[in-house]
Amino acid sequence: MNEYRNYKTAEIVAEALIDWNVNVVFGLPGDGINGFIEALRQRQDKIKFVLVRHEESAAFMACAYAKYTKKLGVCVATSGPGAIHLMNGLYDAKLDSTPVLAITGTTYSDLMGSSYQQDVNLLQLFSDVAVYNNIINSPEHAEMAVDIACRNALGRRGVSHLTIPIDVQEQKLKGKYSPHKVKGHTSDNFNHEIIPSSDLLKKAADILNEGNKIVILVGQGALDAGKDVTMVCERLNAPVVKALLGKAVISDYSQYNLGGIGMLGTSPASDAMNEADTILMIGTSFPYIEYLPKPGQARGIQIDIVPERIGLRYPVDIGLVGDAKLTLKALIPMLKVRQKKDNEFLESKQKEMKTWESRLKEQGSRTDKPIKPQVIATAVSNELDDDAIVSVDSGTNTIWAARYIYVHDKMKFSLSGTLATMGCGLPYAIAAQIAYPERQCVAFVGDGGFTMLMGEFATAVQYDLPIKVIIIKNNTLGMIRWEQMAFLGNPEYAVEFTPINFAKFAEACGGKGYTIRDPSDVGSMVHTAMDEKVPTIIEVYVDPFDPPMPPKVEPEFVKNIAESFARGQPYASRIGLTLYRNQIHETLRGLHHHNSLKNHDHKRSYGDSQS
Repeated sequence: MNEYRNYKTAEIVAEALIDWNVNVVFGLPGDGINGFIEALRQRQDKIKFVLVRHEESAAFMACAYAKYTKKLGVCVATSGPGAIHLMNGLYDAKLDSTPVLAITGTTYSDLMGSSYQQDVNLLQLFSDVAVYNNIINSPEHAEMAVDIACRNALGRRGVSHLTIPIDVQEQKLKGKYSPHKVKGHTSDNFNHEIIPSSDLLKKAADILNEGNKIVILVGQGALDAGKDVTMVCERLNAPVVKALLGKAVISDYSQYNLGGIGMLGTSPASDAMNEADTILMIGTSFPYIEYLPKPGQARGIQIDIVPERIGLRYPVDIGLVGDAKLTLKALIPMLKVRQKKDNEFLESKQKEMKTWESRLKEQGSRTDKPIKPQVIATAVSNELDDDAIVSVDSGTNTIWAARYIYVHDKMKFSLSGTLATMGCGLPYAIAAQIAYPERQCVAFVGDGGFTMLMGEFATAVQYDLPIKVIIIKNNTLGMIRWEQMAFLGNPEYAVEFTPINFAKFAEACGGKGYTIRDPSDVGSMVHTAMDEKVPTIIEVYVDPFDPPMPPKVEPEFVKNIAESFARGQPYASRIGLTLYRNQIHETLRGLHHHNSLKNHDHKRSYGDSQS
């Protein structure tokens, strides 16, 4: 408890944030929050304020900052429309269990509820997205409210919201507390180290020790536990399947890695789930339960720090509520070390994975015109630093990134996992570069998602953030096109855009822009562009008719595509020709070799020394 006598409410809030080690705030000023903005101005040596072009971006940046740093993300917006603009980014944080504090202004305290200018009931608006949602009603209330908000966001892995009336921001603390309020009672101490009981750990270990075909499924809750996950793999001869938010848990080059799961996953991962007799889920709430073992097929162990997630996706035998890293460290000594002769299941999946890798390598080196999106994803992967941070948007670009961008042990990788909102890739990359100024930060996006918040590229220029934005350019909402066709059997509708010259846009903002149209230029131009020291856009004209195929094509998928053709799909012949050519390439795989990336594929080798 600091001595805040004669401090304004806004100043107390700022000081309390400093006590919680907040050193970056993302936002946009306005008359409803300018009292707090002034408090930040006076403390700019302690808190960096990042001015955005749209409040939605501020919330995305706060979410990404929290994901990449494991610290509290903070965003600020004015009353009414400013606060409303935050909502999509805050729901991204909520659905991915990310600690974010949103601070908003609201109208004068004696005009609330009177339909005054920008008078919106923000407590009601934020009631669903926030785990803690409060209005600061006086300077005497401020420090306690901030402490509770920060503690809830961190402890409950969610969004906290504080709104402050315009006049209350300017009020000074007089020390006139209510009769039951004791000065100094609140605290900014926080600890969240949770470990299950030894009895439960022993029961879980017994089940794992009895399993023969064990699969480990990891999500973002295991991101700090990669080495421990690998130790479990070594003891149990178990492969790892990764939910996309958990892509960076272990290296994609690890001998235990089977890649992703679901629509954007791998065939070996699907096979492993179908054959498993035991599943260990660590820090994941992967939503597509049809890709998990059938209930009753496998015994289940789940580790999650959120108690209500235990048993949410699979009927587990034992639920271990705790921090993934601490729980695994306690569990590992109880696991029996298996003999190499007992790794038939693991070896079969490793063999399948090598076949899958060979397939990806062929697809990622094709020389077709227009450029295949797999080719650009492969080229970007080849140019990533060993500690690069990759931020991905939502759309077909997500599938190409999931399969063709490979992460090493030191890399970070994230996206909007559960909300799967478009527009997040660019703000995520900006937040990553602010958090880690010396690291390579890349946004891998589609043209549809990028245009939603493309003004933030000017933010990167303003703050001299040398992010690289790779735009998969097909002038189409690609994922929506394939959802209309392959999921419903409908012809595509309302998914095409007029083109934008993104390279010229980059230059107009003060950055660099590159345009790639020919597959023979991909390797060299990506290499050159990734070496730029300023914010850079690399737009790549890709084949808009190359479908994002699932790892295993079901008859229903083919039936729906055919039905969309019969009902008038406008590009049926082009899509049909693309599918036919892809099938020919797949049939002839191994009999031909492409060199579109020339000498720039130096990092791609399954099972190399970086495993």
